[in-house]
Amino acid sequence: MFTVDLLKGKGIPVKKGPEGIIIAAVALTPPLIITIVMLGFYLHTRIITSIQKNRIVTFENKIQELSDVAEMQKSLEEKKNVINSCLSEVASSLGRYEQWSPILIALVENMPDSMILTKLEATYSSVKRKVPKKDEPGTTVEISVPIRTLQMKVSGTPQLNYDTAVRDFKNRLSSSSLLAPMLEDIRVSQGIDSLQGQDVVSYEIDCIFKPQL
Repeated sequence: MFTVDLLKGKGIPVKKGPEGIIIAAVALTPPLIITIVMLGFYLHTRIITSIQKNRIVTFENKIQELSDVAEMQKSLEEKKNVINSCLSEVASSLGRYEQWSPILIALVENMPDSMILTKLEATYSSVKRKVPKKDEPGTTVEISVPIRTLQMKVSGTPQLNYDTAVRDFKNRLSSSSLLAPMLEDIRVSQGIDSLQGQDVVSYEIDCIFKPQL
């Protein structure tokens, strides 16, 4: 059989033997391998990215949960502080009531029958005192020391001489087995007040207690 090459060798492909096929296959293999590797890398990256996104979402959810817990903890701490403050005030009030109870009983027991009590008030103040330091007895520190004062006002008609009654009352308080060790001073001042539309003689009696170290 004859083949007529009208294109003078330019139109008919050259027949390839086994060597040509091998060469062509070898020439195509590297790009194919690179493509497969790139595809694998791409898929791996997509998988890793998806996993990381899921982890981020999980972490964000946990952070939100922890944030909610932290807010709840903060709220509970605030409520706890308020409750503790209220309890401290109640305890302080009870403590003051217990401190004053025996004192008031002693006042009533020693007050002359002719005296009319028109005012009774307890006040608190403080003074600076130097005391030994707790861990260093040789060193002194300045602290605020509370002082209690019981202010009383007693009244009576001008016709009666209350000077003697007030003086007797002061002496009774100063010699009381309960009050004497506690009192630092008793101050008395005299004045005129109005009681039920009448002028009456009044006496201010301040019982100043020793500082509580």
